[in-house]
Amino acid sequence: MRIAGLAFVCVLLSACAGPRPAAEPPAFLFKDDAFAAPEESFAASDLFALNEQMRRFLAHDIAVQLHSSGPTNGLIEALYSKNQLKLSYDAARTRNAAEAFNARAGNCLSMVIMTAAFAKELGLPVEYNAAGYEEVWSRSGDFLLGSGHVNVSVGARDSDIGLRVVGRPLTVDFLPPEDIRGLPSREIPEQVIVAMYMNNKSVESLMRDELDEAYGWAREAIRRSPEFASSYNTLGIVYLHRGDPAQAARVFAYALEQAPDNTSVMANLADVLSRLGDEAGAAALRSRLARIDPNPPYHFFNLGIAAMQENDFSTATKMFAKEVSRADYNQEFHYWLGVAYFKLGEIERARRQLSLAMEKSTTRGDHDLYAAKLAWLQTIAGGSGGLRPVITPAQ
Repeated sequence: MRIAGLAFVCVLLSACAGPRPAAEPPAFLFKDDAFAAPEESFAASDLFALNEQMRRFLAHDIAVQLHSSGPTNGLIEALYSKNQLKLSYDAARTRNAAEAFNARAGNCLSMVIMTAAFAKELGLPVEYNAAGYEEVWSRSGDFLLGSGHVNVSVGARDSDIGLRVVGRPLTVDFLPPEDIRGLPSREIPEQVIVAMYMNNKSVESLMRDELDEAYGWAREAIRRSPEFASSYNTLGIVYLHRGDPAQAARVFAYALEQAPDNTSVMANLADVLSRLGDEAGAAALRSRLARIDPNPPYHFFNLGIAAMQENDFSTATKMFAKEVSRADYNQEFHYWLGVAYFKLGEIERARRQLSLAMEKSTTRGDHDLYAAKLAWLQTIAGGSGGLRPVITPAQ
């Protein structure tokens, strides 16, 4: 994607690409004197901290359930039963454990952190897993955002459909069963989860143009888990926004050394080298990138938008349909496919795509926006619930 001559590619929740032995990040990556000391703390100590409401929830609200069902089953049933907390998925911001509990909402990482926090308080073992799931892509303004997938395994399960099973932890996942069945996964250490959280906070600060906070969060993410490549990518983008492309290039180059096949870092380094006048270096990277990923995220979408601008709605529907076929989760693709169908006079198809855009929305604001557009379409043509995670024994 090219906006104003530069693609900003951030990875919000990507599992590390082939972790390398952790090493102290080199000092040249950081330029503390270029950023003011932020007001917000970057300590990880409050990430899994329980507040009084959470302690009361354990001690009073679900005490009987924990005793009757066992601590593992009782906890998961209490957290994710649609009749109790009624949690909802909301990707608008990344929350720590207490924030997710208070809001009764969070993204996948926030829910993993909250679940782990309760499990720790009960003395249950916790494992974090990076699932072998293709990156989910979205965009916000000039930012192209990619996210990977993590889940959490808790404790040991006492029973499985009436049969006693000993020593098998319970894995909580927030994807539909058909999406996770057979997916490979690997355990990742807690410091990577902490780095993911800090990297998310950095990206969210960056999108609000709060560069001092964005720098602080990215710096701490790298220090917390030097093998997590996404944090270097975010740090490089922070330098770009601060007007220091040379430093951004150093960071991207170092990140690419650590993760040679990371296409996000590769694309950003190519754009920055071009900005710095190194067209040969940029061309070599883009040639390599084209071999690895000939049709990058939003490729067909951009072709569809170009066709819409030419009033070629037939071509637009084909391009948007291609994006939907490879990224059915993306509400924006469904919305624009619906718009193209509407322009062609295919009202029922348009209504279906707008319904899907609403259903697949990852924030409450987007859900309400698409619901309003769908209501409008239904008017001129005449004419759901909480988070349900998948809970399975860990393999």
